[in-house]
Amino acid sequence: MKPALTLEPRALKPVLTELSKRNAAHAARYPGDFAGRQPVHTVYGGAHLFKSDSPKKLGELALRSLSRYAPDAATFALALGLDEPLAHKVYDRVVDKLKREPVEDFRIDFEDGYGHRPDAEEDGHAVAAALEVARGLDEGTLPPFLGIRIKTFSNELAARSARTLDVFLTALVRQTKGRLPPWFCVTLPKIVHPGQAAALAKILDAFERRKKLAPGTIKVELMVEAPQAIVGPDGRVPLRAMVDALRGRCSGAHFGTYDYTASCNVTAAHQHMRHASCSFAKSFMQVTLAGTGVTLSDGATNVMPVPPHRAAPGTYLTAEQDRENVEAVRRAWRLHFEHATASLVDGFYQGWDLHPAQLPTRYAAVDAFFLSGLPQATARLKNFIEKAAQATLVGDVFDDAATGQGLLNYFLRARNCGAITAEEAAAVGLTPEEFASRSFLKILEGRRQG
Repeated sequence: MKPALTLEPRALKPVLTELSKRNAAHAARYPGDFAGRQPVHTVYGGAHLFKSDSPKKLGELALRSLSRYAPDAATFALALGLDEPLAHKVYDRVVDKLKREPVEDFRIDFEDGYGHRPDAEEDGHAVAAALEVARGLDEGTLPPFLGIRIKTFSNELAARSARTLDVFLTALVRQTKGRLPPWFCVTLPKIVHPGQAAALAKILDAFERRKKLAPGTIKVELMVEAPQAIVGPDGRVPLRAMVDALRGRCSGAHFGTYDYTASCNVTAAHQHMRHASCSFAKSFMQVTLAGTGVTLSDGATNVMPVPPHRAAPGTYLTAEQDRENVEAVRRAWRLHFEHATASLVDGFYQGWDLHPAQLPTRYAAVDAFFLSGLPQATARLKNFIEKAAQATLVGDVFDDAATGQGLLNYFLRARNCGAITAEEAAAVGLTPEEFASRSFLKILEGRRQG
């Protein structure tokens, strides 16, 4: 027996057709989170200092610092406040990472880490850096992610910035015969309105046409360092318009802690990553770019893990000076570890690192964050999957469908950054195909149909 209807199908058809179009338009603007690998950090270094083997040398310096100030897992646990059993697993993974792939993302810096120099000098450094990138590309010494940070597109610096970009890219593609490193991008700092992003897109369009590169080959990262990138003159959030102005080139948005807090009139003594003004801005970044595929990065800890005392040639440090060195490095390590962990808790899975001695604590924070929650997350997701679409109670935590997706996101992120192994992820009972779907609902639908 057919149910009685008040509305005929033909009456509903135009409404549903219009709804379908609007849903499709929404889906096009929000395709979902980026499914590829996202680096856990970006290391910035002055362009005048970059060499093809810079990542390797940074790893060696990081290992030297770790060996000097935390030569074993127990000492590392004490320095960072980690449980010793967890620290043993983390320590071994950190050492392996620093030997195998010490830097995940490197940005050759022509901005704050480089400064203002005569035009001829900056031209020369742009060419030299490009040739080093080409050499590293040939020799396989580059990190998985690489790019350059140009100067801001203000009236005073836009011409110099565009010239540096042109000189660098021209030298690079000439040397490599049109080949760019994988995941290469250009970082545009201190953006304040969408017109700056649109200008960069036009410059890259023109370069790609002239060099016969595929359209959109060169990606762009935007640096959110000014309040005007969060709230525009009309009261709206201009960040999405900035991304749209790049017409598909934008791969990431990075937060600049110290320029942003300075612009908010925060004094130097109180400029840090956990300041309330930073939390406000980063929440806006998350809400604005959620589901767009644009990745987010937090800022940097500017307290460096470096010893305050150095022995002059032919002399030795006193016991007191040596103790102060150890305490200073470990204090800076713990601060960086806490900042990186807080970023992860807030949903920012990438951050800046400014010194090689920060690499051990960056990887330690990532590994500890995921490994500490692995047993519970495995039990909850495995139980949830086994119960199909039914909510279930594990311990004192009640799960629903949204939590199921959150648990899946945990494993996707943990695998993405290498914090857990394939074997550890497999313990949850999902197939590689189910992980690849990235959707908890799709997994449940597939299991019900199966």
